Amino acid sequence: MFKKIGIVVVVLVGGFLAFAATRPATYHVERSASIGAPAEVVYSNVDNFKTWGAWSPWDKLDPQMQKSFSGPERGVGAGYAWQGNKKVGKGSMTITAVEPGKSATYRLEFLEPFAAVATTWFTIVPEGPNGSKITWAMDGHNNFAGKVFSVFMNMDQAIGTDFEKGLAALKIVAEDQAKRQAEAEAAAKLAAEAAAADKAKAEAEAAEKAKAEAEAEAGKAKGNRKR
Repeated sequence: MFKKIGIVVVVLVGGFLAFAATRPATYHVERSASIGAPAEVVYSNVDNFKTWGAWSPWDKLDPQMQKSFSGPERGVGAGYAWQGNKKVGKGSMTITAVEPGKSATYRLEFLEPFAAVATTWFTIVPEGPNGSKITWAMDGHNNFAGKVFSVFMNMDQAIGTDFEKGLAALKIVAEDQAKRQAEAEAAAKLAAEAAAADKAKAEAEAAEKAKAEAEAEAGKAKGNRKR
């Protein structure tokens, strides 16, 4: 009896492992969003890991997550490592390539709860007069453990949902920045126009005063000649 049960279990396990081995060796996840902010404003939030806390979907999963930064503040070589609860695990990211204002590529390494390496990137293109479209994507390889894992979890759905949340939060952050930047530029323009108007008024008053003084001097000289 137990021998038969053992044979059945072995057959089932073997069948499952054989099925898992047929799963795709790679995966791709991609999400996009339209943001009412210039491309350079959006880009400034993705090429500096210290700004990620304001919109990253994973920061919200563990507010106590430990973070460390390495390399330059932004651009190629900038690094970020994290360690948190079971929801965020442990891993690191490094920027490997950038096209300022347009794209940034990262090497993403997961250490816990499973080991894996993937490539992620953002691309940003202008959209409309003052907006932009951002795409967040990830490509990775499935080793055998990854194939087994993919039987129980849809990578596109799981990671894609996080991407959607992150892009929604990034939209709020970038649009607020763009609004404040536009307000600051408008205020600076008004101040410059007011200063220019004050200068023009002062110059006109000075010219008028000089003219009046010149006319007074001319009148005085003419009176002296008559005497």
